[in-house]
Amino acid sequence: MAAPIRLKDHERDARVVRSRVWVGVLFVLILVGILFARLYHLQVTQYEHHSTLSENNRVHVLPIPPHRGLIYDRNGKILADNRASFSLTLTRERAGQSWPDLLDEVVAVLELGADDRRLFERRVRQGRRPFEPVPFLFNLSEEQIARIAVNQYRLPGIEVQANLVRHYPFKEHFAHSVGYVGRINEQELKKLDPVAYAGTHHIGKTGIEYFYEDRLHGQVGYEEVETNARGRVMRVLKRTDPQAGVDLHLYMDADLQEVAEQALGGRRGAVVAIEPQTGGILALVSQPGYDPNLFVTGISFKDYAELRDSIDRPLFNRVLRGTYPPGSTIKPMVAIAGLDSGVVTPQNRVFDPGFYKLPNVKHLYRNWNRTGDGWVDMNMAIYRSNDTYFYDLAHKMGIDRLSEYMKAFGLGQRVTVDLAREESEGLVPSRQWKRAVRNQAWYPGETLIAGIGQGYMLATPMQLAQATAVMANRGQWIRPRMVRLLGDQPIDEPETPANVTLKDPKSWDRGIEGMINVLHYPRGTAYRVGSTAAYQIAGKSGTAQVVAIKQGEKYDRNKINERHRDHALFIGFAPADAPRIAVAVMVENGESGSGVAAPVVKKVMDAWLLDAEGKLKAHSGKVEYHPPPPPEEAHGQ
Repeated sequence: MAAPIRLKDHERDARVVRSRVWVGVLFVLILVGILFARLYHLQVTQYEHHSTLSENNRVHVLPIPPHRGLIYDRNGKILADNRASFSLTLTRERAGQSWPDLLDEVVAVLELGADDRRLFERRVRQGRRPFEPVPFLFNLSEEQIARIAVNQYRLPGIEVQANLVRHYPFKEHFAHSVGYVGRINEQELKKLDPVAYAGTHHIGKTGIEYFYEDRLHGQVGYEEVETNARGRVMRVLKRTDPQAGVDLHLYMDADLQEVAEQALGGRRGAVVAIEPQTGGILALVSQPGYDPNLFVTGISFKDYAELRDSIDRPLFNRVLRGTYPPGSTIKPMVAIAGLDSGVVTPQNRVFDPGFYKLPNVKHLYRNWNRTGDGWVDMNMAIYRSNDTYFYDLAHKMGIDRLSEYMKAFGLGQRVTVDLAREESEGLVPSRQWKRAVRNQAWYPGETLIAGIGQGYMLATPMQLAQATAVMANRGQWIRPRMVRLLGDQPIDEPETPANVTLKDPKSWDRGIEGMINVLHYPRGTAYRVGSTAAYQIAGKSGTAQVVAIKQGEKYDRNKINERHRDHALFIGFAPADAPRIAVAVMVENGESGSGVAAPVVKKVMDAWLLDAEGKLKAHSGKVEYHPPPPPEEAHGQ
């Protein structure tokens, strides 16, 4: 029997529908309430916050890097300026994760090589601030700019920017003095003030570009700009102009620098000229040099490898970092030390048979003149550069006393004001030094060779120039410095070591008299140079051994590799009775201080002291030369 059919309960169904409708309405009301509550929270409670975020999406604050201060020589010639340049930048946040692919696109568009691609990535990966465009290709040509513009649609985050780039018009001629700027690296970025260097990608690396970085850099400016959704600037809302860096005016003379370089004649070496009265560095030459413009925007792998691996070491600053045995150039200072310490008098004589011998020691310490000079007094010892006399003097003084006097003249220490970061200290040995460094006793023979500037003793050409200036100033210390004016203001006077004060000031006359005779007495070692001078020069030659010569052997240049031959040195100041310039020259493997280095010194002095007619310039003062009386020579007595 079939089951009965149930009749539909319409009233029950209606109740169910009504209940569901009310639940649905309640649910909708709850959702609407939540929506209105959220809207209220966003529009009222957090109005300030989201208003600021909205404004930031439209308005950006962009840094305006300041113009770097210019650098001039003493005559107003520009040694470092800023030139307009177009560079290609990448903002990684706008490019997304595929920014390396963008670099590949740029290389393809501009038809560049694999080395350029590696250099680009290295620059982009360097530390930078978020959302800051990083320049990776500089000095764009018009064709390159056009190619980027045509392909801009597929290069998000890539932009062409106009900026000022450091430029050195004299190229390699001032690389070792003015220095150069380079890209800020990660270590520097951590130390720098992010506000002060916002928008700046370069910083001073060497020379006075480094020392005066805080003055050359200037103060950054800002502008508020309105941008579209793609970050492109639509209009400038507010601008605060940057303050340019301070210009530097140097003591250096570009013309004298050129003369000094030409005088070296392409040989490896160093020339430094100082104005004794002010300490101003007039010329600073280290040859060979390099073009600092290569480093400003980032040097290529190939160019850097050539400079780094060159046997001539063009990156090495010979004036400040090169340490060489000073050789006989220190003999006038040693003579003055002997007089002041009371060890000798000007009249004391030593017999020179061509060698010196310590008591109970077989070793012979040779004079450069193997036949000997006979009886030698102090004056003759200086102008003949007699080694035997100074062996004897050093032995009487002792190494510790000798060391203290040499340090007083500036050896064994950094001497400059604004190049000290790059200076080597050199070395003035002593008993204490040898015990501390080598754990060995000091031997008397080492004192002898220290007395002629050999052995452990090392000095830079800058230290020799300063010691010469101290001689010219008769003991007064004025530190060498590069900068004469910061803007229109003189620099503050730095602290200086104590002046070299002698018990008898006339001792200066004794040492300087011997230096004058080096160039102006017929038997002086540099008489050929001094005899043609229009003024009086006080100087001293020197030769620094590169390799030792065995006992009993003679120096034979033909049997020695060119780079193992002796270095040639010469120091001098002029005019002798009213010094206006002090010069130190070192010619690597030049062999003869009098024959090779002395002519360089005279050419530099002539350029500074003489006018076009070969007469002393007015500022130098007319100096009448009166030959000194013939020194007593009892040769062979």
